[in-house]
Amino acid sequence: MSKFTVYPAIDIRDGRVVRLAQGDYQRETRYEGDPLTAIQAYAAQGAEWLHLVDLDAARAGGYTLAPLLQAITASTGLKVQTGGGVRSRDDVARILQAGAQRVVIGSLAVRDSKRVLQWLAEFGPEHITVALDARQDASGVWRLPVHGWTETAAEILDQKLRQFADAGLSHLLSTDIQRDGMLTGPNLDLYGHIQAHAPTLRVQASGGVEKLADIAAARAEGCAGIVLGRALLEGRFSLAEALAC
Repeated sequence: MSKFTVYPAIDIRDGRVVRLAQGDYQRETRYEGDPLTAIQAYAAQGAEWLHLVDLDAARAGGYTLAPLLQAITASTGLKVQTGGGVRSRDDVARILQAGAQRVVIGSLAVRDSKRVLQWLAEFGPEHITVALDARQDASGVWRLPVHGWTETAAEILDQKLRQFADAGLSHLLSTDIQRDGMLTGPNLDLYGHIQAHAPTLRVQASGGVEKLADIAAARAEGCAGIVLGRALLEGRFSLAEALAC
């Protein structure tokens, strides 16, 4: 089995560390402390990667976390995958130049796949993570909310999985929005579904992790990594425990 990666997550809004429940900006929890201090603590506990999200940019566009990203890479040596509000090729280039290892592209990968496929070819599969966050409808179809999870695209998850896998995408992040921030466990059915439709993708599970057993379950389901947000911020287990899981 290939290496499984644990990604501690820091979501930033108005300069603060926050978490949203089910992607709802009206259901925000704020956490005390400076974001960089929290990130440095993760590095001290053995993290190799960080998942960093600009929630302001996710709705309004215009990635704002370049100064923080530069401080993270300078002070911790962490590899960072980061996104929020990525709209143009120049956005991708600037984020990589600021020190990111991978740029996360979400809504645009759904709304304008052709453009994102061009960036995938230009920057390479090790520098792009596509985020296909999903919500299952009443008929069992996985739909794709976009624009900060406030709208729903016409295309469905299965179509996008095939499109990006065929183009050579390596890293896919997928969140069941109904589980995000809810501490109800990751949706293993979603990850099994992705593996069945696009087995070449290295899938990062995200959303709902409550306990260490959830990490082991995601790995057993075939995921290549897992993003940990609220559970770490609230001390349900330590990053060191997660890394040892």
